Amino acid sequence: MPLTQEDFLAIRLTLELAALSTLILLLIGTPIAWWLSRTRSWLKGPLGAVVALPLVLPPTVIGFYLLITMGPNGFIGQATESLGLGRLPFTFAGLVVGSVFYSLPFVVQPLQNAFEAIGNKPLEAAATLRASPLDTFFSVVLPLARPGFITASILGFAHTVGEFGVVLMIGGNIPGKTRVVSVQIFDHVEAMEYAQAHWLAGGMVIFSFFVLLALYASRRSRSAWA
Repeated sequence: MPLTQEDFLAIRLTLELAALSTLILLLIGTPIAWWLSRTRSWLKGPLGAVVALPLVLPPTVIGFYLLITMGPNGFIGQATESLGLGRLPFTFAGLVVGSVFYSLPFVVQPLQNAFEAIGNKPLEAAATLRASPLDTFFSVVLPLARPGFITASILGFAHTVGEFGVVLMIGGNIPGKTRVVSVQIFDHVEAMEYAQAHWLAGGMVIFSFFVLLALYASRRSRSAWA
C-alpha cells in the first residue's frame, strides 16, 4: 500500500483544518474587506498592512510569535486559560488560529478587490429605493461580489492545505491531532521513505494544479459574462 494509515489521518486532518479555517476566514475577512474597500480613515493603511503581513513574513516567524502569544504567558493563552479552554498550542484549535491568521490576506484581498470593483452606483441605486445598509449588502453587494468570494474560498482553502512552518511551530507533530500533510511529507523525507513522500507530494502538486485551473476557469467565465 503506497499510503499508510498515518498518511490518511494526515490527509483527513488537513482537509478538516482547511475547511474550518476557510469558513472562519470568510466570516472574519468579509467585514474587514468591506471596511477596507469603503473607508477613508487613516487606519486603512495600518490595518491593510497588518492583514498583508503573512505575505512577507517567514512562516516560522509568524508561528513563533503566535506560539508565544497563545502560550501560558501570552495574552491569548491567559484568556483561554481563564475561560477554561486550556492552552491552544499543540492542539487542533491552535492550528485553526494559526491558519486563520496566516491565510487571512488570501481571503481579504480578493474580497476587497471584488467590493471595490462594484463601485458606488449600485449602492446609490439601492439607497434611492430606501434599502437599509444591511439589506443593500446582502441583496446587492454579495451577489455582485460572488466571483471574489469564489476566489477567496479557493485561495484560502488551498493556502491552508499547503501550510508547513506555521502549523509545525504551533501544532508540533502529533499524529492524528496536529500532523498535517506537509508535516507528514517532511517526516517521510527525514526517514528516507521517499516512495511515501512521492505519493503525498505528488498529490499536493496535482491539487495545486487543479486549484489554479479552477481559478483560471472562473476568471474566463467571468470575462465571458462581462
